[in-house]
Amino acid sequence: MRLQPITWERLTEAVADRIARTTAHDGGNWLRVAVDGAPAADTGAAASAFADALRLRGRSVQVIAATGFLRPASLRYEHGREDPDTYYEGWFDTGALWREVFGPLEPGGSGRVLPDLWDPVTDRATRSAYRELPPGGVLVLQGPLLLGHWFPFDLTVHLRLSPGALCRRTDQAEHWTLPAFERYEHEVAPAGAAEVVVRADDPRHPAWNDPWGPGETPGA
Repeated sequence: MRLQPITWERLTEAVADRIARTTAHDGGNWLRVAVDGAPAADTGAAASAFADALRLRGRSVQVIAATGFLRPASLRYEHGREDPDTYYEGWFDTGALWREVFGPLEPGGSGRVLPDLWDPVTDRATRSAYRELPPGGVLVLQGPLLLGHWFPFDLTVHLRLSPGALCRRTDQAEHWTLPAFERYEHEVAPAGAAEVVVRADDPRHPAWNDPWGPGETPGA
């Protein structure tokens, strides 16, 4: 895959412009966008930047973190606190994401999504109130291991880290998760599955695959 340098500002504008011109693949009233990447890639910052740019374009946006949909500790730690296979297969409550986030955004849905479900600190339900995303609104789901679940995304962005960068930028206490991301690379190949791929080894100097050509890149 050929990648070319870009600034985060230009990348954000290009992605926001594309989202603003995209229609839901299922004919529904809402768009669903993934910002996928390991925690070290800081998907939250990218998702927030996309959301701000979309709001400036007059779109309602709800950013949701996949980490708000963790399973209870009794399930996450069933095979120990540092089991990479459980992290890969069982930490995130994909069923709840389908039910509470994607289901309400299907054609004819209510648009009422749950921003989070489980607090890993207290290991209790968050009891957060539902939030209504009006027709024409955009859901931005950010976090790790988002691809490969058949979630009905209309646009997918993958923040890619090389194995070396992932190791360097992951906190030492979280190195036990690295085999899970290696497995993700082999089984899902997110750089091939995502529409937009951003190499973020050096956060100051990103590069991307420019999937839509120069006309989509502000300032190109």
